[in-house]
Amino acid sequence: MLRISLIAVLCFSLSGVANGADWPGFRGPRHNGVTKDSAPAKWSGDENILWKVPLPHPGNGSPIVVDGKVLLNSAEDAEGKIRSLFCFNAQTGKQLWKQTVTISEKMPTHKTNPYCGTTPAAKGNRVVVWHASAGLHCYDLQGKKIWSRDLGEYRHTWGHGTSPVIDGDRVFLNTGPGKKVMVAAFELETGKTIWEVVEPQNGTLDRNEAGKYKGSWSTPIITTYVISRQLISIMPTRVVAYDTNNGDIIWFCNGVSHKRGDLSYSSAVIAGNICYVTGGFKGPSLGIRLGGKGDVTESHRLWRFENQPQNIGTGVVVDGLVYRSNAGPGILDCIDPQTGEVLWKERGTGNYWASIVKAGDYLYATAQDTTTIVFKANPDRLEEISRNQLETEGTCNATPAISDGKIYIRTFSHLYAIGK
Repeated sequence: MLRISLIAVLCFSLSGVANGADWPGFRGPRHNGVTKDSAPAKWSGDENILWKVPLPHPGNGSPIVVDGKVLLNSAEDAEGKIRSLFCFNAQTGKQLWKQTVTISEKMPTHKTNPYCGTTPAAKGNRVVVWHASAGLHCYDLQGKKIWSRDLGEYRHTWGHGTSPVIDGDRVFLNTGPGKKVMVAAFELETGKTIWEVVEPQNGTLDRNEAGKYKGSWSTPIITTYVISRQLISIMPTRVVAYDTNNGDIIWFCNGVSHKRGDLSYSSAVIAGNICYVTGGFKGPSLGIRLGGKGDVTESHRLWRFENQPQNIGTGVVVDGLVYRSNAGPGILDCIDPQTGEVLWKERGTGNYWASIVKAGDYLYATAQDTTTIVFKANPDRLEEISRNQLETEGTCNATPAISDGKIYIRTFSHLYAIGK
């Protein structure tokens, strides 16, 4: 079996320097779904539940944990006109504060994507939340408003879902889908735009020229290749790497588009010197070798396979292999990113919208039926440790947050803290 060996001059680090106990953004302290912190391997709706609190409305946005606080977004009405960022005490579940913004018009979305489907991001005493047409907002951890930005209207028949990413003193955001799709950088302290790059698109707001659906709900990642700090985002038709300093496009790779549409949901995954990508709506998977400049479609795209499972959540990398969960059919699989070969695949308990996370020696895959399969990374088989269901008739599309030995899971009805 092939394994990725790192070149001596190659240095990769995903963004975010946080306290060991914090989970300060989507997919954790380094935005790769991995933490060295350990977490429980067994629970149920009434076993190892430290607390649970009801939420005002269903949502797909994930919780984050920073400075002893759990933060998440939720609409407070069925039409999504009232959008709030909630802050809870991580030890007790007590609500500490909330900050609410309103929008006068009901915006379209899909029934599977309730309003407020994004995840906040935090650093230091700042937390940033993206409410799409209701704006980009920053608060301190005591709930005081610091700044707000109106970036225009973002209208799509399936709603919105990309999350902000904080790196250093900047906030990065893939704003789509909508009329103006851009990747942009903002000052964390002031909200001032540092740079923005508009992504070319064709067709209507939500369909391409062929009449197929289009849009990107992909949250960018940040990585360092040798000395180049890159923001990598999966756009509707291609993968693009931007220079975090000035927004210059370092490289791009075509191939996300396919016969069912121009769509991306999950984030890119960095495995050694490979950027692994899966398109949306049963789109293709791609392996891209890093280090190129400009259009690298011919020079650095190693492989491309059509007709992948429906993929919404993002996988994790362990020992050079990608462990992925899928939304339809609901399978877990293990992939060699050098070749795209699927080493094994097994049916889960349902479809997966949540991203896989890794804590200590265990991987956690949470299905829509609120069951989390805990397993060990194994290139030969699904080495299952336990199955843990929170709600017998519930729904979960959010990615777990792991902090200080505890797991925080958001279902459509409640926020749970799980620990021994």
